[in-house]
Amino acid sequence: MGKYGKYILTEFYDGFQLPEERAWEKAIMGRGPLEDGMRRMMEHMVWMDSNVIPGAFYAEAVWFWPPSMTGRVIEPPKPGEEDKHGIPPHAHTFPELLSYYGTDMNNPKDLGCEVEIWIEDEKYVFDKSFVVYVPENIVHCPIKMHNMTKPLFHFTMGPGENYI
Repeated sequence: MGKYGKYILTEFYDGFQLPEERAWEKAIMGRGPLEDGMRRMMEHMVWMDSNVIPGAFYAEAVWFWPPSMTGRVIEPPKPGEEDKHGIPPHAHTFPELLSYYGTDMNNPKDLGCEVEIWIEDEKYVFDKSFVVYVPENIVHCPIKMHNMTKPLFHFTMGPGENYI
């Protein structure tokens, strides 16, 4: 590899840190099938921060799989049930970009679901590919997917050295 190869990431780094109250998320985060062959709900392609490459900022690229895919780890809640698996409201000391992209090559704007995102006390629902800029110290989440019929691609990044 050339002199810049040290800046290229192709494997998933699973040594990332999450706040203690969100430690349960580690079970649904990762790449590839689990030991029993079941699929993850969130399949990470990459996780980047300064622990992976010194000087790098935080970024993640994630596939979300629809309920119609067999072997999911966590099933979405049924209507009226509490969603115990959504990312809880939180804030960062850095701004963050949250983006979600549809995977229908004939209509890439179509998310194939509805993504619900909360920013402070405001609820937004999207059915088209989108990017949200969240300023530093602004509480955001939960984020929930409703009526997902197709895979969804998610990319997020922020200029902090680490997620927390």
